[in-house]
Amino acid sequence: MFPTWQPFEWIVAIRFLREGRLQTLFIVAGVAIGVAVIVFMSALMTGLQQSFIHRVLSTQGHIQLLPPRQVARPLRQGTDARPGEVEGATVQIPPQTLQSIDQWQAVALQVRAMPGVRDVSPVAGGSALVVRGNASKAVAVVGMEPALYYRIIALDQKMVRGTAQLGGADLLVGTELATDLGVDVGDKLRLSTAAGAGATTTLRIAGLFDLGNRGANARNVFVALHTGQSLLALPGGVTSLDVAVDDVYIAEAIAQRITTATGVEANSWIRTNAELFTAISAQNTSNTAIRFFVGLSVAFGIASVLAVVVVQKSREIGILRAMGISQGQVLRLFLLQGGLLGLGGAVAGCGLGVAILVTWQRSAHTADGSPLFALVLEPSLFAAALGLATVTGLVAAYAPARRAARLDPVEAIGG
Repeated sequence: MFPTWQPFEWIVAIRFLREGRLQTLFIVAGVAIGVAVIVFMSALMTGLQQSFIHRVLSTQGHIQLLPPRQVARPLRQGTDARPGEVEGATVQIPPQTLQSIDQWQAVALQVRAMPGVRDVSPVAGGSALVVRGNASKAVAVVGMEPALYYRIIALDQKMVRGTAQLGGADLLVGTELATDLGVDVGDKLRLSTAAGAGATTTLRIAGLFDLGNRGANARNVFVALHTGQSLLALPGGVTSLDVAVDDVYIAEAIAQRITTATGVEANSWIRTNAELFTAISAQNTSNTAIRFFVGLSVAFGIASVLAVVVVQKSREIGILRAMGISQGQVLRLFLLQGGLLGLGGAVAGCGLGVAILVTWQRSAHTADGSPLFALVLEPSLFAAALGLATVTGLVAAYAPARRAARLDPVEAIGG
């Protein structure tokens, strides 16, 4: 059976801590600073990562399904070449036309039913030329179904003026493109594509959006799906399927499952933003290293203070042993001190860490005035900090506690 923590041990442990108030204050302050660093770094890294990922995924889906790639292939001149003769071949250049995903409706239904997938939206996208008077700009046309697309890309929440609703004769343009062309909501633009014999249509600007990216605001134009299909000569077809998943960090694993199940090429945001994801992984590694060394310094601090307490209280320990206190009780007495120091410092450190986070989050802003990072205060972080500090205090107190338990009562009282 495990030994029980008796009230006597709690009383003596608390009394020892109260008698050495200055030492207790210093070690609690040290633990608090260490825990505050851990809480601050963990919450800051989590908030920065969420902000980075949110900005990256504000203009793209978590996974994008694409039609098969067109590649150059050799064409043989004949099949009856004699042995030793070199067979001539010509290289067939793939046609520079947009391809649709074969049976995309069935693929979308299959992908939507997969575990971890939240939404699927068809997209008909390609290049076009937008003309306004004598001014023209090359743009990327995105034809989509608003009801589905806005679940993946929250374009309706990024509107500056106008409405995000799209009819067959409407389009949405970015603020930068609108400034370059000198247009506003209600004005008309002419779109031309090289698809087929060349399609041209005139559309009305229904709204202006701001994606938080100057390049995206100057490049992207959104139209209804059937309008994009008509412009790009894709009757009933789509050039991609945008997929949103529940957990963005496992998007690559889900993309591989989609490719295996459907045979369609699936690119996750992790693959297309490999450098960013590598940077995030490096941040996690550095954060773990910082927390480890901070926890190590806290452990050494608690151990050194308790070692001094053992020397200072050796006479009292000897008297307690002579009165019949067992070695196990002395051991638990000092373990309690270590645990209480760790827990008390952790509580103070959590409060200090939150105060620093809130202050910095309110004062640090990006160029557009938005907060530099999201304030993420997860209960699991504080529970882990309290548990880690308490366990660290117990582990750090073990060596001094064993030394105290092994003191000979006669030598301790006489010395």
